[in-house]
Amino acid sequence: LHGGSWSVGRLQDHDGMGRFLAARGFAVVALSFRQGRDAYPSSLLDINYGIRWVKANAASLNIDPECIAVGGPSTGGHLAMLAAMRPHDARYAAIPLPAGTPRLDASVRAVAIRWPMINPLSRYRTTNGLGKWLQPAIEYWQTEANAADGNPMLILARGEKVALPRAIWIQRRPDPLHDYRDPEATFPGNEPERFVDAYQSAGGEIELACFAKTHVPFAAVLYRTHQFLRDALA
Repeated sequence: LHGGSWSVGRLQDHDGMGRFLAARGFAVVALSFRQGRDAYPSSLLDINYGIRWVKANAASLNIDPECIAVGGPSTGGHLAMLAAMRPHDARYAAIPLPAGTPRLDASVRAVAIRWPMINPLSRYRTTNGLGKWLQPAIEYWQTEANAADGNPMLILARGEKVALPRAIWIQRRPDPLHDYRDPEATFPGNEPERFVDAYQSAGGEIELACFAKTHVPFAAVLYRTHQFLRDALA
């Protein structure tokens, strides 16, 4: 899933990862979804439908419908984790598959996210201090209530019953946009550590893999993602 502040991304923006994985035997689906003025939760409806569509067409795609992962960078990482945690949410599953298609859900085996914008409420409240390029986030979320609802960090804090597939959070550092401490949180660490702690406390398996942004080429991120997916989908 592409990033782009929930508003300005395109499915072609991050095709390097998809091409890398496809060259190593993975079937890769890049999804174009509603964003921006279509507002939350439109993206999640499209993503939920996309996962179910892939499962429904698994035979023609020559894939195992039980071995599906979802992932993405930045806001795409947020959407990937949110969709994976709420595969049965009636709001997200509102688009029906074609008539005659077996009943399917949007559950996935694994989640691979790269520097996700995991706490949209925190960033919604601080957008004005981060530059005009983040203003589209306000257009997408519209209200703080929406940014709190579609929020993997707060979903775990609320104790919501959700799916917890095996996951990896890949984080390049320094990255003050995605790797920061929420001033309203009591957790002593930054958001990546905070989410990993909450996910594990809820019973999920997640790894935080950090890379020095100024010293590690993106190839290292590609290979670490491949390694995780190879093991998680085996």
